[in-house]
Amino acid sequence: MGYFKDTLRGVSWMGGLRVSTRLLAFVKIAILARILTPSQFGLFGIALLVLAFLETMTESGINIFLIQEKAKLEKYNDTAWLVSIFRGLLISLIIFLSANAISSFFKSEEARNLILLISLIPLVRGFINPAIVKFQKELRFNYEFLIRLSIYSLDALVAVFLALITRSAVSLVWGMLAGVILEVIISHVFIKPKPRFNFEIEKIKKVFHRGKWITLAGIFQYLFKQGDDIVVGRLLNASALGLYQVAYKISTLPITEVADTVIKVTFPVYVKISDDKKRLRKAFFKTALAVFAVTFPFGLIIFMFSKEVILILLGPNWLGAVGVLKVLAAFGAIRALSITANPLFLSLKKQNYLTVVTFVGIVGLAATIFPLIASYGIIGAALSALIGAIVAMPVYLYYTFRILT
Repeated sequence: MGYFKDTLRGVSWMGGLRVSTRLLAFVKIAILARILTPSQFGLFGIALLVLAFLETMTESGINIFLIQEKAKLEKYNDTAWLVSIFRGLLISLIIFLSANAISSFFKSEEARNLILLISLIPLVRGFINPAIVKFQKELRFNYEFLIRLSIYSLDALVAVFLALITRSAVSLVWGMLAGVILEVIISHVFIKPKPRFNFEIEKIKKVFHRGKWITLAGIFQYLFKQGDDIVVGRLLNASALGLYQVAYKISTLPITEVADTVIKVTFPVYVKISDDKKRLRKAFFKTALAVFAVTFPFGLIIFMFSKEVILILLGPNWLGAVGVLKVLAAFGAIRALSITANPLFLSLKKQNYLTVVTFVGIVGLAATIFPLIASYGIIGAALSALIGAIVAMPVYLYYTFRILT
C-alpha cells in the first residue's frame, strides 16, 4: 500500500491547521502587544520557561511511544494515562513549591504570582486521554485539525478578552489553562478507548525504558531552545526577555511551523515504511526538498523586511526587536531544514541520534552566549542560537546519510 496520498492529505490538513493557528497566534500577539508591555510579556515568559523546563525534565515520551508501537492503543492507554497523571502532579507540586526561588533567580518578584498560577496547567494536562494521539497514529489528520483549532481558538479568545479587562500578563496564563481544560474534555468525551486506573508495572517499565532517550533529547532540546531565554532573563531584565521571545516567535513561526507540520505527518508515515529503506529514502528527500522550497522564501522576507514586520504586527514600542528578528530569521530557516531529520530518527527508534545532535547544538550555544550577550545584548543571544544551529547541522547530515545509505 502506498502512503503518498495519505501523506499529502495529512500535510494538507496539518498545513491548514498550522496556517489557521499561526494566523490566530499572529493576531493574538498583535492585539496583546498593544495592550501589554514588553516587560509583561517577559514576566509570562519567565513562568513559561519554568513550566517548559519541568515538563521537559519529566518527559516520558508517551505520545511517541504510542505512535511507534504497532499494537493497538488499548494495550498501553491505561498505563500511559497513569504515568501522565503522576507526571502532572509532580510538575505542579515542584512549580508551586519553587515559585519564590525562581522569581528570586530572575530578580522579578512580579513573576511569582504567574508562576503559581501556571502550576495548575500540568496538573490539568495530566488527565488528557493519551488516546488523543490516535488521529495522528492512524493518519486521520482532519480530526486533529478540528481538535487543535478549537483549543487554540479558545486560548486566544480568553487571553485577549482577559487582557482587555485586567491589562495584566495573567491573561496569557488563563488562556493556556482554558485551552488545556478543553483538551481534557474533548479527549474523554469524544475519543476512545477511554483510560482506566489500571496499574501494570511491566508496561510502565517498558514505557520508561523506551522513553529514556526521548527524555534526554527533550532536556537537550529545551536547553538549546530556551537556554538563551534563561540567560537573557537572568543577565538582562524582563523587558529584554519579552522583546527577545516575541521576536523569536515572529521570526521562527512561519518557518519552523512549516517544518513542524511536515514532521507531524511524516513521522507516522515513516514508521509504516521503516522496513523499506528505498521507500524511506525517497520519502525523506522529497520531504526535505519541499520544506526548503517553502521555508527559504519565508526566512528571506522576514530578514529583508524585519522593521516593517515589527511595525505592522507589534507597533513602534517593539522596534528594539528589529535586529534580533533579522538574526533569528536565519536561525529559523536552518532549524527548519535540520529538524526534518527528527521524524526519520524516531521512526527507526534512533532517539539517541536526536540526543547527540541536540547536545552538539547546545555546546555551540553555551560556548558563545555569555560573551555575545555581554557585547551585543539580545542580538548576541540570537547570534549564539544561530551558531548552535550551524554547528549541529553537520551531525544531522552525518546521521541522516548513515540511516539512508
